[in-house]
Amino acid sequence: MAAVDLGAHPGHLARRLQQAHTLLWSTLVSEETTSPQFAVLNTLVETPDIDQRTLGERVRLDRSTVADVVARLARRGLLERVRDPLDGRRNVLRLTMEGAGVHRGLAARTEAMNEVFLAPLEQAEREALLGLIARVADAAEKVRDRR
Repeated sequence: MAAVDLGAHPGHLARRLQQAHTLLWSTLVSEETTSPQFAVLNTLVETPDIDQRTLGERVRLDRSTVADVVARLARRGLLERVRDPLDGRRNVLRLTMEGAGVHRGLAARTEAMNEVFLAPLEQAEREALLGLIARVADAAEKVRDRR
């Protein structure tokens, strides 16, 4: 049996891409706050006072992962759970002042990291790559959701 060409294996390339992202993230953005944690903070800047289920759907994290991320950010004092002003039976999530400050710093560093990450590509290639990655991820999530 012949060896498989890993350079033509999407999963292998996706893993390498994730490793590159993780390296750049920890080097250029934060060793303390993870990329999924930033996604949660960013979503709460964009849409404050949403419930945890909706938050998970927006950042496309499964229920257990979003619960863990929210718990970690709450322990750090970056977000809080508060009673929904429109429905006292449920809690919503909101950034604290400290969380908003952490987000601001991370957002600037994330933008700089993305420039390094995508530096080998021309602008049209960047747009094409991001569109293709999103399409593949969306299709995979649909398969997961049908299970």
